[in-house]
Amino acid sequence: MGCSGCRGRFNSGKVLSKASVFFTMLLIFTYFFYCLSGLCDSAPRTLYRQDNFIDDGFEDESPPRLFPDAHNGTDALRVDAAGHSLPSNSIPVSNTFGAKRFPQALIIGVKKGGTRALLEFLRIHPDVRAVGSEPHFFDRFYDKGLDWYRNLMPRTLDGQITMEKTPSYFVTKEAPARICAMNCQTKLIVVVRDPVTRAVSDYTQTLSKNPGLPSFQSLALRNSSSSEIDTTWSAVRIGLYAKHMDNWLQHFPHHHFLFVSGERLVSDPAGEMGRVQDFLGLKRVVSDKHFYFNETKGFPCLKKPEGSSRPRCLGKSKGRPHPEIPTEVLQRLRDFYRPYNQLFYQMSGQDFGWD
Repeated sequence: MGCSGCRGRFNSGKVLSKASVFFTMLLIFTYFFYCLSGLCDSAPRTLYRQDNFIDDGFEDESPPRLFPDAHNGTDALRVDAAGHSLPSNSIPVSNTFGAKRFPQALIIGVKKGGTRALLEFLRIHPDVRAVGSEPHFFDRFYDKGLDWYRNLMPRTLDGQITMEKTPSYFVTKEAPARICAMNCQTKLIVVVRDPVTRAVSDYTQTLSKNPGLPSFQSLALRNSSSSEIDTTWSAVRIGLYAKHMDNWLQHFPHHHFLFVSGERLVSDPAGEMGRVQDFLGLKRVVSDKHFYFNETKGFPCLKKPEGSSRPRCLGKSKGRPHPEIPTEVLQRLRDFYRPYNQLFYQMSGQDFGWD
């Protein structure tokens, strides 16, 4: 009887031991399945470092400290999975909600036209998620492949739009075909500005980095004894909007483009943002209530967001004072650009009033 009871307790212990092992194995299996599904991924993500991108004069400078107190500012080198930058002393927080998708819309140009301001204004919208820095995939890093590019994108939920901006795409001959190979339905935004003013602004930016740069007029004209414009200089060449646009229209129909006026983005930011939101199929969330005009900088600023101690304005690299350019050189440039401007007005369906 006693031995029979011992055997019963022993067999019962074996059953409990097997059950314990079974449930332990089940828990381990469930954990690994959970991780392989990506749901337990808590590792912080660094998309890329901005200092990998070297300025060659065809795109905006490395993004300056634009809106340093913004919740999704772009001045830091590290960017989290939601597209928000992480200050160097912050603790990274992973966002594993949503999915990384190819951008449905791109800001493709132009340099010194207002692309940075447009991107920052758009990022106010809750249904827009954008890469803060310029990926330069379709001009510099195309050989890295589409999977590399998609991994740079922030995670988005259903109904949200993924975006990026790289102004040098507009003047890159291969960019239209490459973007169409990704998705021929991509929406394309072109921010344009008076090409003469744009060229001077471009020169001013380069001069700030290289104080020994020759004078504007010596670069804009082929030689001192001639009034012929030197179109090999990138600051001049970028402003030939009609020539660049002709390349894009060979790959995308006209209705895939929105042309934003850089001048109106300054004088009437809410009006231009209304057009942009309509083009992207977004509810008009960004409006007059978000802006005020900073007289000192000469740019619109975003009003102080809730919980912030100050408003958000473009940094010191924007709105630099331009050097004095001889009037006759500026007039020669205006005469040079006039036929190209007229052709661009026809292509875009808008008269930007630059003449």
